[in-house]
Amino acid sequence: MNANLLPNSGNVDGSDSRRNMGSWISGCCGNPKTQLIRLWEFGSSDRIRFIFPAKMGLALTLLSFFIFLKEPFQDLSSHSVWAILTVVVVFEMTIGSTLRKGFNRFLGTVLAAGLALAVAQISILTGDYEEVIIIGAIFTVGFLTNFLKLYPTMRPYEYGFRVFLITFCFIVVSGYKTGRFFQTAINRSILICIGAIVALAVNVFIYPIWAGEDLHALIVNNFDNVAASIEGCVDAYLACIEYKRIPSDILTYEPSDDPLYNGYRSAVESMTQEKELLGFAIWEPPHGRYKIVKYPWKSFIKVSGALRHCAFAVMALHGCILSEIQAPPKSRLIFRSELQNIGIESAKVLRAIGDRIEKMKQLGVGDILSSVNKAAEELQDKIDRRSYIFVNSDKWEIGGRQQDGEDGGSSRRGRGGGNEGDSDFNNNHFAIKSQSEAVLDLRYVEFEIHSGESSESMSPGFVESKETSNETTKPTYHMHTAINAQSRIYESASELSLSTFASLLIEFVARLSNLVDCFEELCKIAQFQEP
Repeated sequence: MNANLLPNSGNVDGSDSRRNMGSWISGCCGNPKTQLIRLWEFGSSDRIRFIFPAKMGLALTLLSFFIFLKEPFQDLSSHSVWAILTVVVVFEMTIGSTLRKGFNRFLGTVLAAGLALAVAQISILTGDYEEVIIIGAIFTVGFLTNFLKLYPTMRPYEYGFRVFLITFCFIVVSGYKTGRFFQTAINRSILICIGAIVALAVNVFIYPIWAGEDLHALIVNNFDNVAASIEGCVDAYLACIEYKRIPSDILTYEPSDDPLYNGYRSAVESMTQEKELLGFAIWEPPHGRYKIVKYPWKSFIKVSGALRHCAFAVMALHGCILSEIQAPPKSRLIFRSELQNIGIESAKVLRAIGDRIEKMKQLGVGDILSSVNKAAEELQDKIDRRSYIFVNSDKWEIGGRQQDGEDGGSSRRGRGGGNEGDSDFNNNHFAIKSQSEAVLDLRYVEFEIHSGESSESMSPGFVESKETSNETTKPTYHMHTAINAQSRIYESASELSLSTFASLLIEFVARLSNLVDCFEELCKIAQFQEP
């Protein structure tokens, strides 16, 4: 292996590593005044960052009084550290996460204490084989616990398995040393229950933070972000924004300052956070606006998934803006009003649904998709009428087939003397030929090219010219001799990029119907208010 490819290969003594470590330490321990200002700004931006640590400190303070207990609670005082440790590991930001962790810790402790007492009793009865029973039990319990927590359905209870194993080993080992298996199990269980109760009480009754509310707010925020992103993509495309150099952090799917990128990216990447909050929210009791027992948080996740499906289409639209092959501005302006209407109406639909989810109200009377569907129909209708814009018509196969049909018809007539089927075939081809020529002529009426215009503003791949004769008028084409084959391909594909953007926009409108269906289902299950 080439040593030059290895990091820090030129400094075997690790001087670069020490230099980087020194810069990191100086950054963390720099000017104390500057660091304090930054910490204050960090906390003041969200008051929860001050409230949550204060709640944790209060819970620890309340449990620290166990240290000063006298007889007859001397045993509890000597094991009071377990109550304090319970608060440290159980106390979480949201009530749902605290409940889930507290339940796991309580269940793991109780089951482990019972099993440890049973093993202790068996080991005592065996007499000389006491050590063998204890060692075998520790191995068996350790193996089964770690095996079961790997099972997919048991992953939410992983913390409970850890507590179970720790408690079992502690009671068995400490009980063997002191000979007080029963007392150790009882004291540990009581103190863990007390710690969990104090943590839950402080978390619920002092500025409660609910995971369900956080999940609700996250989904509403995603609707606003996707709405801004779809509207911005259409505006940027019509403004013919061109990246001289695409930011590398976009190419590697990393954070960027591009608002269009950050808009749909927040919806795409929120799936992990939503699932985590869902796991906490389902543990929370009815509260506030969420008064239904077993509130249907999974339906909220379903709506968010439908929104994410729409966000993927926005990602593709943004890719058209970032692509190497771009449609000329003149072609984009032909569909300007239709594209802009879809962008505006789509954003209205997303913001309306997001507002209804935030206020927990149903949609009003009427079809919320009527305006955006009408805008999509207008765009599709104009694409049908102006489809010749998207192709290089001098390469249409229909003309070649006409000639083949004519030649084939004459040869067949020569061989077989002609028949009615051949004449019908030729008549149909003549009709197609006249229609295609008419379409080609319309194409040249659509674009007026002046001598002062640059070649970039023209429809790529041809220049308008006509030669009039006594029989027919046919367009003639000529290419710039300086361009190579690759540029010719790009010129032909540039118009197709416009059709790609338009079709993706229509696809986005189609995906909105699924989003509305999911929202209406949520309204029924969650019992949203009538409008």
